[in-house]
Amino acid sequence: MRTLTFRRAARTSALGAAALIASLSLTACQSDDPEPYDALASASPSSSARTPAKDSGASGDQDTAAPDADQGKDAAGSGSGGGTSATKPKDGNGDGGSGNGGSGDGSTATVTCTGGNTKLSITEISRPVNHMLLTMTNTGSKACNAYYYPYLKFGEAQSVPNTFEDSKPQAVVTINPGESAYAGVMTSAADGSGSNGYSTKDLSVSFQNRDGNSDNTGSSVSVPLSKSVHVDSSLTVSYWQMSMDDALTY
Repeated sequence: MRTLTFRRAARTSALGAAALIASLSLTACQSDDPEPYDALASASPSSSARTPAKDSGASGDQDTAAPDADQGKDAAGSGSGGGTSATKPKDGNGDGGSGNGGSGDGSTATVTCTGGNTKLSITEISRPVNHMLLTMTNTGSKACNAYYYPYLKFGEAQSVPNTFEDSKPQAVVTINPGESAYAGVMTSAADGSGSNGYSTKDLSVSFQNRDGNSDNTGSSVSVPLSKSVHVDSSLTVSYWQMSMDDALTY
């Protein structure tokens, strides 16, 4: 009888251990899923933090921006990244992303996209009318997370533009080294309904961090405009997207 009881106890213990291992394995798999925006510390950028950072006057390919708190943990790497993956990279703050997978340098760490590890360019688009495409290319050695949407400042504007809230993706866009993310910009209303219109050749862009503000993301970056752009109160920007088509949908 004692032998039978011992065998049953051993079998129960083995089954419990197997269940624990399976549970841990499932948890590990779930942690690799792209992190949804709702899982971030701030589900949406706080209105009190919607102030563009000071313009550095530097182009996006210069590493002049002050490092992010988690960016300071970016060790030198040599990989080039590439391809897409559903694996969620993590940085020192537990940041995760969707889209482009790991950094390609043998590390799964990511940093926040800033003017110090990216290059920005903007292009006028024929359709939709009065739209431009903002492109952010990762020039760093690690994958970076493009949080929320860019802060745009055309000319001497003092406020952050409106946002296409419908463009908010399910998860944070992560950009591998050498790859790009995109944001669509509607500069003015096609039907002329916008107000306070003006023309400018000056554009500066600031970045958001995981908490939805520009703290520790460095100075804003000056982005060259090929010609004067007309802007009015209808100025609206999309969230960062993985594809040009998605960025220009709104």
